[in-house]
Amino acid sequence: MDIARQLRPAVIVFLALTLILGIAYPLAITGIAQVIFPAQAHGSLVTKADGTVVGSTLIGQSFSDPKYFHSRPSAAGADGYDGGASSGSNLGPTNQKLVDAVTDRVAAYRTENGLAADALVPVDAVTTSASGLDPDISLANATLQVARVATARAMSEAAVRDAIERLAQRPLLGFFGTPRVNVLQLNLALDGSPAR
Repeated sequence: MDIARQLRPAVIVFLALTLILGIAYPLAITGIAQVIFPAQAHGSLVTKADGTVVGSTLIGQSFSDPKYFHSRPSAAGADGYDGGASSGSNLGPTNQKLVDAVTDRVAAYRTENGLAADALVPVDAVTTSASGLDPDISLANATLQVARVATARAMSEAAVRDAIERLAQRPLLGFFGTPRVNVLQLNLALDGSPAR
């Protein structure tokens, strides 16, 4: 039996499937996405009115200034929020390093937001997400930051709460997910820079 005759169909099928599934199909799907969902296909970028890109609605950023809402902590990369090092800490709930980190974050959160020493703190304010890049915070987390942000901006708390309510994302179909707000969009709205 001629081995070349047996290998030729396998090589032809391999090359055809590589061309169709490895090149043509991805190009077609990318092209369709560019037409139907152009913003999402380009990374859901957030731009200021002047066209300056300031981030993405899909990737969290670090905010430390008191006038800004603070994001969920990140374990992605050395300084956090590194898209190239996306990951959680992988520490279990009984790991002392995690317990100490959360205890420190709870104390810092209470202090920076002027909360009582026994005030309950939302879990997303003191723990990292699985990716380390979560762009959203819970409405409970945002609400506890209102007084600090309003004071730092010399705004009324009602105006800051209104911004949260306006930008709040509700659960899909009323029950898939949790109510949340995108931190970057919220901070830009408070800066008076409508994001696009």
